[in-house]
Amino acid sequence: MNIQKGKTEFLMGIDTVEQLQQWLNEHTFANGIAFIGRSNVGKSSLINSLFGKSTARVSKTPGRTRQINIFDFVVENKETKSLEHFYLFDVPGYGHAEVSKEMARNWQVLLDTFFQLCSEKILLLNIQDSRHPLQESDMVFHDYIKSFDLETYVLFNKIDKLKTQSERAKLKARMPAIYNKFKWVKQIHFTSAEKGDGIPEVELSIINFVKRNSDMKGFN
Repeated sequence: MNIQKGKTEFLMGIDTVEQLQQWLNEHTFANGIAFIGRSNVGKSSLINSLFGKSTARVSKTPGRTRQINIFDFVVENKETKSLEHFYLFDVPGYGHAEVSKEMARNWQVLLDTFFQLCSEKILLLNIQDSRHPLQESDMVFHDYIKSFDLETYVLFNKIDKLKTQSERAKLKARMPAIYNKFKWVKQIHFTSAEKGDGIPEVELSIINFVKRNSDMKGFN
């Protein structure tokens, strides 16, 4: 099985709580995945590497997008020639300092609404920067998200940017602390959206998760 690259379709962008509440209440069995991470960790590039070029728009101004973008993506079973549809949620980045208090407050309310009402069949993929693990904003987010009891994987992106032996050794030295902090997380991956490192493993994890839940109502 594989994700059909280039077949992911944009459905809508939601930037109001009322609109989000309505959508989630109408899609109580939504099966899929949600991407979220600190601003400028390469989230959009990672989505594009998994689902096809130009699926997510790469912003030139990190932290400015404050809406949840919803997509339909397709998993193909090559043996049976069957196609199954699932949801992809691109959630705005957190931890960007150069946004107004009002914008940050509105985003927090939207975020709270999403995690409170979304289906338990939504896999949360939290993107972090492998060069700067365990950032304060990432730890604050994890303390926050634990209470929602959603299956969560952490993806440490930009692993290709660790070019020197010293940089790689520093990450290796921090690995025990990383695994200790994320004991409750189901999986941890190290990826490069630019070079493709770790992408096949993440794709397989996504497929395994959505297929596991597709014996119930997978797409409505």
